[in-house]
Amino acid sequence: MQTDLIPVTAADAEPRALALLEAGAAIALPTETVYGLAADATNGTAVAAIFAAKGRPRFNPLICHVPGLAMAGRLAEVGSVAERLAEAFWPGPLTLVLPLRSDSPVHPLATAGLSTVAIRAPKGVVGRLAEALGRPLAAPSANPSGRVSPTSAEQVLRGLGGRIPLILDGGPSSVGLESTIVRPERDRLVLLRAGGIDRAALAAATGLPVVDPAPDAALSAPGQMTSHYAPAGRVRLDATNVEPGEYLIAFGAGLVPGEEAAAGVVNLSPAGSLAEAASNLFAALAAFDAPEIARIAVAPIPHDGLGEAINDRLRRAAAPRPEI
Repeated sequence: MQTDLIPVTAADAEPRALALLEAGAAIALPTETVYGLAADATNGTAVAAIFAAKGRPRFNPLICHVPGLAMAGRLAEVGSVAERLAEAFWPGPLTLVLPLRSDSPVHPLATAGLSTVAIRAPKGVVGRLAEALGRPLAAPSANPSGRVSPTSAEQVLRGLGGRIPLILDGGPSSVGLESTIVRPERDRLVLLRAGGIDRAALAAATGLPVVDPAPDAALSAPGQMTSHYAPAGRVRLDATNVEPGEYLIAFGAGLVPGEEAAAGVVNLSPAGSLAEAASNLFAALAAFDAPEIARIAVAPIPHDGLGEAINDRLRRAAAPRPEI
């Protein structure tokens, strides 16, 4: 894949970027914090393209970028404390972790299946493109997994050249530090990640104390997720047969021995596409998440590329759980 690098100031920069986003592509865009790898947060295949381009991915919640409070309110429940923070720091380097609306259009792959969503209104082209698209943009840092976050278009090109179709060059990032992540609560702010806005500024804007999360608190911000999204039934991985009464999560065109007797079947990708499988994984687990479903068999899935992430999430779903 050829990667084009064009200045944000070019006449066709934003129309070209918008066309690619509408088509489900992942592209690199400048923000005031670091360069982000952006795609339509409501499109599971587009979000999967982010993980594929970054390489060796892990399923983690992604920050959804919006033009402002109006779109944020369509994605999440925005309370009075969150509104005060947004009014003080948006557009800017502050991410708010908020309860996900029941009718939120954000794809579960972008939220990692959590009941919360991380939202930021950035300065510049990302917010304009989200507004033009009419949908939020999921965007982690635009670098290969495990590498330093890029603060210039040239750094993005060195890391992701050939993996994505477009990099918009907006010059060096003005902040150069990833956004502060906060979970607003009624009487306090929980600081989930330190960033470009410090504790004192957060406290001054709200009059509330800023605290660290409890050591045993559930993790809800990008990069923090632990074991999650286990269905009610027990999950058996790398199944080469289906036992009587089991439900099956299949992959690829081939039949698993005993599949005809399965109580129910969901195929993550009949074509064997790891990107499609990643996009469908949470929906497949949710389809079999019911008290009456006691056992779920999962066919083997390759471990390369996005397969590593898929298998990582499946291992978490299959992890031993205490008896209740």
